[in-house]
Amino acid sequence: MTQPLSVQLYTVRDALAADLPGTLQRIADIGYTNVEAFGFVDRAESLRDALAAAGLQSPSGHARLLDTGEQDLEQIFHASVTVGLGTLIDPHIDEARWTTREDVEAIARELNALAPRAADHGLTLGYHNHAFEFSNRIDGTSAFEVFAGALSDDVVLELDTYWAKVGGDDPVAVIERLGDKIQFLHVKDGDGSHDDKKQVAVGDGIMPIREIIAAAPDALHVVELDDHEGDVFQAVTDSYTFLQGARA
Repeated sequence: MTQPLSVQLYTVRDALAADLPGTLQRIADIGYTNVEAFGFVDRAESLRDALAAAGLQSPSGHARLLDTGEQDLEQIFHASVTVGLGTLIDPHIDEARWTTREDVEAIARELNALAPRAADHGLTLGYHNHAFEFSNRIDGTSAFEVFAGALSDDVVLELDTYWAKVGGDDPVAVIERLGDKIQFLHVKDGDGSHDDKKQVAVGDGIMPIREIIAAAPDALHVVELDDHEGDVFQAVTDSYTFLQGARA
């Protein structure tokens, strides 16, 4: 059974800032039943209430974990529970830490150490990549896969398939190598450049979307556009329509 589609709310951040309940209702009206939260720690209760009103759930969310203090970590965990997250994903760890094997394995150890604390709150931890984790190579292997190999079993991965491609790797091959470690996919499309504004609706760019989703049918597929030159809600709608057909 293919999981329902999700959309990363960063995609519609401007609309969200202007009208949280109305934006979530627009997402639900498109057909999405899941969203991926971001920037939720200071608005956890309002987000929870708006999600419920729109009939949406947020099984995953993004928050920086390794650059925060002890009090902030507890606040993040508490907010995650309030919103209803099951998986809390660190969306970015400084690029300077991804150049040597020692540094990459240290990042993995830090996340591994946090995983039992997250589990005490009913949360699973994950990590989301950009391009640099793939463009940085360590003994011929991407820093991302070195990192994946050092993670404990209770930390999962959210593979941003577009940035893996931009970073120089084949996302389908990455999925095949890492298997069930990848529990979430960011499904996005564009011209394959670093220019966020060149991202387009899923199915309208260069990405082998059908092969990507076929390689990870059990992962949660999360639509995202970091930026877009046109109407972002149209792109989110077109992405939903394409993926519903591609996953049928």
